[in-house]
Amino acid sequence: MAWSHIVASGSQAEVFLQGQLTQDMAQVDERGVWSLVLAPDSVVIGTCLVRRADAAMVMVVERELAEDARRRLARFLLRTDCQLTVSEVSSGPFVDAAERVVRGWPGAAEFAAGLTPHSFGESFVRSTISFTKGCFTGQELVGRLDARGSSVPWRLVRASGPDRDQVNAVLRSKGPTGPQGLTTVVEVSGGVTGLGFAHRTLLDSGSEAIAFSDGVVVVPIG
Repeated sequence: MAWSHIVASGSQAEVFLQGQLTQDMAQVDERGVWSLVLAPDSVVIGTCLVRRADAAMVMVVERELAEDARRRLARFLLRTDCQLTVSEVSSGPFVDAAERVVRGWPGAAEFAAGLTPHSFGESFVRSTISFTKGCFTGQELVGRLDARGSSVPWRLVRASGPDRDQVNAVLRSKGPTGPQGLTTVVEVSGGVTGLGFAHRTLLDSGSEAIAFSDGVVVVPIG
């Protein structure tokens, strides 16, 4: 995987990011915390691992998402002593797509679906969002969904099967037309595994692994 750094520097960098990212910047240290860059309508633009580095805040993002994330942040950078610079780096939180699939962690291919945080699972939300820090861009819908039980139509899943077509057929077998299907695919012995989306009606039978007759197994990301 390819990674970039978005470095926020300046006397108001932390204050600026506190109002833009979903995590509490006061809790960030050199080890880093996962956070989200949201559009104003709460759609996830991308994840970032935010670290404190001397007087700056460093956001580690997938290179494919870096420019979109920087552009979104810069949109609200008005009369603020904060500068955003982007640079390519040689490594990041995941080595490759296979590691990300095992972790059940969404990436650029999943965020391209244009969904809000709760579609990526409860553990993802709890790992990336502070509900006690105060306001941030995109907060309104996220807070409302969380208060009302996080019911969303599309859910991130890990799915495996003999081949991509058979897995996609299962993921698309229920629900209206939408972002169903595999988004990240890794070849494994005996077939494929990957991340993708299914409508919640496909997952009503339970929250654990769901086996289908054609050898496809779907695991909702909780």
